[in-house]
Amino acid sequence: MTSILIPVAIFIGLGILTGALLAAASRVFAVEKNETAERVLECLPGANCGGCGYSGCSALAEAVAKGEAKVNACPVGGAEVAGKVAAVMGVEAAPTVRMRAQVMCSGTKEYARKKYVYEGVSDCIAASRIGGGDKLCKNGCIGLGTCVASCPFEAISVSEGVAAVDYSKCRGCGVCVSACPKGIIRLIPFDAKHWVGCMSVDDGRNTRKVCDVGCISCKLCQKNCPSGAITVDSFVAHIDYAKCTGCNICVDKCPRHIIWSGETQGQYGLVIRRENADKTKKS
Repeated sequence: MTSILIPVAIFIGLGILTGALLAAASRVFAVEKNETAERVLECLPGANCGGCGYSGCSALAEAVAKGEAKVNACPVGGAEVAGKVAAVMGVEAAPTVRMRAQVMCSGTKEYARKKYVYEGVSDCIAASRIGGGDKLCKNGCIGLGTCVASCPFEAISVSEGVAAVDYSKCRGCGVCVSACPKGIIRLIPFDAKHWVGCMSVDDGRNTRKVCDVGCISCKLCQKNCPSGAITVDSFVAHIDYAKCTGCNICVDKCPRHIIWSGETQGQYGLVIRRENADKTKKS
């Protein structure tokens, strides 16, 4: 009997000792909780998308609590979340503008010419390492869906060789902007009336050779914009959304029909791309 009780007693003693050591270690190595950070975290959406520049919502909450990040640093939460975080921090939230991602390319498979047939890994970064991708346009969408894979909200899809954003799902986190190796995805105001569907860095002559719907930097949009909202710099047209009034003149004047207007963009804009390309060919 003794031969059984002694080992049992030893195991019980070891269990008690181990428990005591773990309890002591938990107190010694305990991480103090920042109550303010906890309250801020409760206000955040929990997307952990990294759009704020931090690794996740917990990291952002810590930064806000320490005063290292602004109360409106979460792009996904928008004004509502910014207001809640500001209330926790006892400050006023600066005005926020809801943003959306926009793929600045209209060169679908039908209209953008290629220099070779790519049969490698289905990844834009990998493809871009082979001569900058298969399209002749230096800034053409590669269309292999690296942005699709990176989007935490499933707001992007690829059709006809070009990525496009579903505005109803986009939260403006900007993750796709960082993921695109061509740098042709931009964040623009969610309510923006217009955008230029091309970021070609070639002059008009060369752009015509590689794409039927590429911007030829003719500057007609710039010359005719009454509010001075469009400028053409380095062969690329840009819209200053702080100045744009949505008058639609640039849409009518563009000979390549790649300045897109409001509802005509549709969810993915593919039908409009075809229509615009057809207009361009006829003109």
